[in-house]
Amino acid sequence: MNTSRKRDYTRGALAKASGVNLETIRFYEKINLMPNPPRTSNGYRCYSSDHLKRLTFIRRSRELGFSNNEVAGLLEMVDGTHDCDGVKHLALSNVDLIAHKIADLGKLKLALEGMAAECAGGETPDCAIIDKLLES
Repeated sequence: MNTSRKRDYTRGALAKASGVNLETIRFYEKINLMPNPPRTSNGYRCYSSDHLKRLTFIRRSRELGFSNNEVAGLLEMVDGTHDCDGVKHLALSNVDLIAHKIADLGKLKLALEGMAAECAGGETPDCAIIDKLLES
């Protein structure tokens, strides 16, 4: 006899188990990344382990830099309606985007280091960093 049963979660318990904010769960439901859960007889939302798995997938995808629209495409593959080549292309395009962001962050780092190098520090009211930021 199989007595295993999928665990049910409240929205708060789902948020805690997945590491996703309550408001984010509501938002994902609103934009249809998360399916609306069934409700108990007294009207409470009843999330399953499948909801937790999907929400964790969404969170991980977002952490890797995928947009909500791209996550929707990835979920199509999870749901069986998208091909692996498309997912690979999407992942590689995000690698390119990340490489550009890294280059931009390097430029920002150099700019801040340059401004800091011009700053004498101390408690003087004149600050080279502030002066640079105020330039038009």
